[in-house]
Amino acid sequence: MKSTFTTILRIVLGLGLLFFGLSKLIHFNFMPTHIYTGDAANFIDSLSNTGYILKVVGCFEIFIGLLLLLNKWVAFALLLLAPITLNILMFHLFMDTPGLILAVIVLVLNAVLIYKHWKVYRPLFH
Repeated sequence: MKSTFTTILRIVLGLGLLFFGLSKLIHFNFMPTHIYTGDAANFIDSLSNTGYILKVVGCFEIFIGLLLLLNKWVAFALLLLAPITLNILMFHLFMDTPGLILAVIVLVLNAVLIYKHWKVYRPLFH
């Protein structure tokens, strides 16, 4: 659980979540925007039009990213991230395949870190 490898993965995932969470709340001018088309554009527009969904997801990503960066409640943060990760993967798998590589990276990082913290989760399955 406290290996250098795990620490690096945790920090990379935390920084990524912090960056993408902030990008949902603050539109960075230096970052090239990915233009969604078709169903992906309709879906993202629908979420944006609610006025709160993307902001809530962004706040969760920031919160989880901070927990990972601060090394606090890591097992809890990874559990919170699991359904978000699956939604990111499904969105890119079915609606926006160019972004699939980032979704797979987030999935792999989350899965490896959950595996590394499996001792904490084991009592949930007894």
